[in-house]
Amino acid sequence: SASLSTTMKVTAVMLATLLAPTAAWSSAASLTGRRLGRFAMASTVSGVDFETEVSGEAGTESYRLNFKSGGKQISPWHDLPLGGEGGVYNMLTEIPKYSKAKMEVATKEPSNPIAQDIKKGKLRDYHGPIFWNYGCLPQTWEDPNEEHPSLKVNGDDDPIDVVEIGSAALSSGSVTPVKALGVLAMIDDGELDWKVVAISTADPLAAEYDDIGDVPDAVKDGIREWFRWYKTPDDKPLNGFGFDEKFLDKATTAKVIEETHQAWKNLKSGSAEKGKLWTE
Repeated sequence: SASLSTTMKVTAVMLATLLAPTAAWSSAASLTGRRLGRFAMASTVSGVDFETEVSGEAGTESYRLNFKSGGKQISPWHDLPLGGEGGVYNMLTEIPKYSKAKMEVATKEPSNPIAQDIKKGKLRDYHGPIFWNYGCLPQTWEDPNEEHPSLKVNGDDDPIDVVEIGSAALSSGSVTPVKALGVLAMIDDGELDWKVVAISTADPLAAEYDDIGDVPDAVKDGIREWFRWYKTPDDKPLNGFGFDEKFLDKATTAKVIEETHQAWKNLKSGSAEKGKLWTE
């Protein structure tokens, strides 16, 4: 049947990814498995110099990856630039590929450090590794107060997510220029949760991938099915997708990102209800 065929194809994609070189797995695992130094990284993005500083212990509720610039704490969500010129955006990596800890920008904490998500009092991990780098775009927001005109669901109250499909594992807290290729409208628990598909401009395939049609179907199928199924081990229902489950093209992706950037501007200006979010 078509369903069985899709399942077999996705399983093949997952197995192929899992059988990637051991060195790549070890490199990615070391990013989250070892105790990080107090200062993890110093970087410059779009003219903004920043460094990351670890507080607490990795693998515990106390762990935080904090961001500083000029000796002062900054928010990676609000203070790092979005970019966008020439279709290139600044991706903030939260979860390196091949890792399982559900790290994310803590949108309700002062200065929004990266921390491990907690559900029902327990640190949250994926049940298996994610096969791509996962993060978000700064200065974006999926507004929970606004209903999408055709999908009839509201935003999930987070920055817009990015799935980076390049070959290198990107470290948590790093900021990487990426080409936005397409976007998938995931519906998670009745909320709109866009997934931007992108590739690092430094990846060799960036020269070949210019729009979502250039990305192999096996990669797109793998992304869609991973996000469809990943919550089911917790007895959660399958996630759904809008627009007939299709990945929308590069031009539409740019419009979606711009809409979430405008929503973020409204959040910062106070014209949108912020709820418990930290926006100072």
